[in-house]
Amino acid sequence: MEIGEVKLEWLGQSGFLIKNSRVIYIDPFNIKDDMEKADIILITHGHQDHCSIVDLNKIVKEGTRVFCTADAQSKIMRFDVPIKIEIVEPGQEYEVGDTRIYTVPAYNVDKSFHPKEEGWVGYLVKVNGVVIYHAGDTDVIPEMQKLTGHKQPDKTFIALLPIGGRFTMSAEEAAEAASIIKPNLAIPMHYGSVVGSESDAEEFKEICEENGIEVKILKKI
Repeated sequence: MEIGEVKLEWLGQSGFLIKNSRVIYIDPFNIKDDMEKADIILITHGHQDHCSIVDLNKIVKEGTRVFCTADAQSKIMRFDVPIKIEIVEPGQEYEVGDTRIYTVPAYNVDKSFHPKEEGWVGYLVKVNGVVIYHAGDTDVIPEMQKLTGHKQPDKTFIALLPIGGRFTMSAEEAAEAASIIKPNLAIPMHYGSVVGSESDAEEFKEICEENGIEVKILKKI
């Protein structure tokens, strides 16, 4: 899909491609072999379906900037080309040309899969009048209330929310998160591979639209 000058594609699971003048990947997993090389890669945490060495090897090039948490960095092996690795934690801000990147908390509240103390993250990517919130692996958390300020008249605010349940929010919980965040558009992720199904995505869409929130279910590329 295209939003102004920004192209957004779902790669399956929690993986996305954001493209304008730069090629940005978030959590690439089980991607095709012929994908474009990355200028920027954002890794939310070190779990295999988010930090996949096989998939990173498909898209790194000399000078690729990889933003990742400490546990993910420890899993990244030496690549054939030199890359730049930035270790992140919640509450940081980075600027790469006209792209701004913010790290935000992502954690479980009543599960043990993603403890808050690990310091794992979601990302806010601001580029070309578009703000994209990738929630990472998370439950509904209090910090989401701070995200409502990103919905501004001159910007399109998009929320990418996990809906698969078990390890993250369920479809119903993700719809609650969307009601808190109030994006212009919500897109479901983290389903159809490890846990969650297309029916969960449809349930998420139905609940959100009942609450006046637009949802688009993307097809995996």
